[in-house]
Amino acid sequence: MALRHYTLDFNLSAPADCPSTVHGLQSIFQEQEMTETVHDTEGHGYLATFIGKNGRLVILRVHSHGLVTVDLQCCEGDNIAQVDNLLNALEKKLKSLLHGNIRRVKRLPALTRGAAVDRYWPTADGRLVEYDIDRVVYDEDSAYQNIKILHSQQFGNILILNGDVNLAESDLPYTQAIMGRGKENYTGKEVLILGGGDGGILAEAVKLKPEMITMVEISFQDAAFHVFLTHMRKACGSVLDKLKGDCYQVLVEDCVPVLKKYVEEGKTFDYVINDLTAVPISTAPEEDSTWEFLQLILDLSIKVLRPTGKYFTQGNCANLTEALALYEEQLGRLSCPVNFSKEVVCVPSYMELWVFYTVWKK
Repeated sequence: MALRHYTLDFNLSAPADCPSTVHGLQSIFQEQEMTETVHDTEGHGYLATFIGKNGRLVILRVHSHGLVTVDLQCCEGDNIAQVDNLLNALEKKLKSLLHGNIRRVKRLPALTRGAAVDRYWPTADGRLVEYDIDRVVYDEDSAYQNIKILHSQQFGNILILNGDVNLAESDLPYTQAIMGRGKENYTGKEVLILGGGDGGILAEAVKLKPEMITMVEISFQDAAFHVFLTHMRKACGSVLDKLKGDCYQVLVEDCVPVLKKYVEEGKTFDYVINDLTAVPISTAPEEDSTWEFLQLILDLSIKVLRPTGKYFTQGNCANLTEALALYEEQLGRLSCPVNFSKEVVCVPSYMELWVFYTVWKK
């Protein structure tokens, strides 16, 4: 069974008087028939836990630096009205006890922990977002990654790969930004898509009447292919029902050998769209392999780009300025000089601004 976790914080102008504050709350906990246990904080204020017969747990902390926190945990099936009454009583009493010393009071909605449906997912810059997810559509480990598809009332089905929100049925702005739609003329052009396994880019690109689209996506070797067909049709439509159409082909291969073969053959494209991976968040040594992979893809992609062609890719969250700056440094170390521009777009299900790059030869 899931737990509901409530928090109530009082930021103070000066440290609270621990004995009087705690004494003033005793009657509330006694009315709730909650048993108190005081914990030794070695001079860092007051810490006590209060446990009720119904399994409710309250952690009261009076911090020595001027902060009072109340954490209340209860089972999801607990009486919500009773829990609210307890929190209201604690908040009202603390406001009275700490009157004149309060800078800010903050009470947050309950955080549901351990539920069958996980509604909390981090943004790229480390903020926690609560989605309106109401059911799990799909959750399996493939040969390459964990694949989840969760349904949101606001965003439709959301594809989550290895814990990262990847694409939702609402995220047409992402697809349009990564292919420069509205700014480029795809009519009669040759297009190479690297990755893009959700099918969103391919579905939009075929509408623009190109000569030929080649999409290289290795994940279709496993169950992911059937997942997109079944559950992400608002993003991919029917374009993935077959791997070859009038103006496109899908190669179920590793893109690196394919790119190297194209370089050797002298095959070129008007547009290369890289939807393989975002710019790494971390610049730590363990991310070196990802940065090396990005550099390799960049070099190979520019080599198969026609003189007037363009290379499109996602960057990452606009707040990750250090990582984006490192990526832009990579653009200056390619086998031939390039220019680049960037666009910042609000991707609906990401709930953050996302940076997209356009690169072309000088």
